[in-house]
Amino acid sequence: MNTTERPTWQRTATLFLTTQALSLFGSMLVQYAILWHITLTAKSGYMMMLMIIIGVLPMFFLSPFAGVWADRYDRKKLIMLADSLVALTTLALALGLMLGVQGYWPFLLASFLRAIGQGIQMPAVGAFVPQFTPKDKLTRVNGILGTIQAMTMLLAPMMAGALMTFAPIETIFYIDVVTAALAVFIMAVFIHVPAHHAAKPPATTSYLSDMRSGVHYIRHHGYLVRFFLFSAVFMFLAAPVAFLSPLQVTRSFGEDVWRLTAIEITFSIGMMIGGALIASWGGFRNRVHTMISSTVVMGLFTFALGVVPVFWLYLIFMGIAGLAMPLFNTPATVLIQEHVEEHYMGRVFSVMTMISSATMPMGMLVFGPLADIVRIEVLLVFTGLGMALIGVLMLRSRVLVSAGEPTLRQPDSAEPSVDKPNSQTTTEQPMPE
Repeated sequence: MNTTERPTWQRTATLFLTTQALSLFGSMLVQYAILWHITLTAKSGYMMMLMIIIGVLPMFFLSPFAGVWADRYDRKKLIMLADSLVALTTLALALGLMLGVQGYWPFLLASFLRAIGQGIQMPAVGAFVPQFTPKDKLTRVNGILGTIQAMTMLLAPMMAGALMTFAPIETIFYIDVVTAALAVFIMAVFIHVPAHHAAKPPATTSYLSDMRSGVHYIRHHGYLVRFFLFSAVFMFLAAPVAFLSPLQVTRSFGEDVWRLTAIEITFSIGMMIGGALIASWGGFRNRVHTMISSTVVMGLFTFALGVVPVFWLYLIFMGIAGLAMPLFNTPATVLIQEHVEEHYMGRVFSVMTMISSATMPMGMLVFGPLADIVRIEVLLVFTGLGMALIGVLMLRSRVLVSAGEPTLRQPDSAEPSVDKPNSQTTTEQPMPE
């Protein structure tokens, strides 16, 4: 990991977070604009399913390669490349619409290409942050990044909806091009982070060899195996509360648009508060204890969303569920950043990207059809209890809890450094539970 003086890392972190805010905001604007355009014009469940699949599959299948790239090449340049690909795709879509191109295929093709850019970017971002951030500040930086993501989730749909009422959809696309161009410009000119060590010499192994070594690394670090297993099951069970709550509100409380808007805003505000909380507090001393607490809270309040009879109380519970999300995501990211060796970090984050991009849609393949057979409240009750149980099982995993302990540091060092995973988590064979 590259050494950086304290004033330099703070400046670099601020600039990088600024680029992420610009990039995320523009991307979310386009995502909502495309989704709503197809929803309003096609009014087809098949088209909605196709949009979700096209947005997920490229990220899932590209992630193993993207993880290798993030470990082989300069991560800063990969992030810039991904942002540029997304911006050029959006620009091409806007120009095509202006020239009279019609149909849904341009939107679907653009969604496919943008998903490729996101698949490249996500592992690179996760692996890039520790290159300029001291280990004792990783939670703060990732917490702020989570708050930025929550803010874009709150502001982007409102701005997209407002713009679509009085301006052509191309206007939104041009905004994304400008924000992406600004992000790339700031990264190129003002952020100076040397490439990680493994990116400097020419690669001497094949992609498949690098992928196999990444899988071997994960398999022989028991805490990673258990972490990914728990994360996959948790996200699968979270599908109903993530995707079916608008349908539940429509069926149980009324079809008013303001109700659907209210649950989105409340959840986003909860995520913003949670991100600010984890950035300032840092969580429990053991990062896994923070993740466990978040999992149990998410489970209990998902259960509560299935039994609450009053809408205003429903909103409060939704906000608390949103608050708990960063208390899981941020420590999970920092856990990897602290423990995984730098030249494997991209491949480990690529597995995390595969899990996050695939498990919730897989959950919808199960729970979506069930929602037409049984009440959504019943699904929320059982999946909420399942999530709470996941938290209890995580607590019983000794190797995972051991990995949550803070890594050893030089007491007076304020600079990023390479720390080997502690002896409890780097044994060649997973520890028994």
